Amino acid sequence: MKNVIATDKAPAAIGPYSQAIEVNNMVYTSGVIPVDPATGNIPEGSVAQARQAFTNLSNLLEAAGTSTANVIKTTVFIKEMNDFAAINEVYAEFFPAPYPARSCVEVARLPKDVMLEIEAIATK
Repeated sequence: MKNVIATDKAPAAIGPYSQAIEVNNMVYTSGVIPVDPATGNIPEGSVAQARQAFTNLSNLLEAAGTSTANVIKTTVFIKEMNDFAAINEVYAEFFPAPYPARSCVEVARLPKDVMLEIEAIATK
């Protein structure tokens, strides 16, 4: 049985999807963008956006009863590959070793024209 995960501490879904779904003690998040859920504002710059997106993801995982320590796979979509190193530094602040498996891809455009989006799969 699937359980819908939702929290007001992460951006609300802007389409016909759930923030996250739990199935068999596994949590699958939708893509999380760097929107401040309290204000709707998007921070300036890739580092600030990375910090906001990873904070949102952490809050979503917490609402699901897990944490970044239990993430086994992430996918990070970035608008500019030149931001890779800076985003990596912020990523390392949120994900403890042993680090999850990860894909990182440069994309042409993201929702709300943000600079990155992250999705994750975690255990409970």
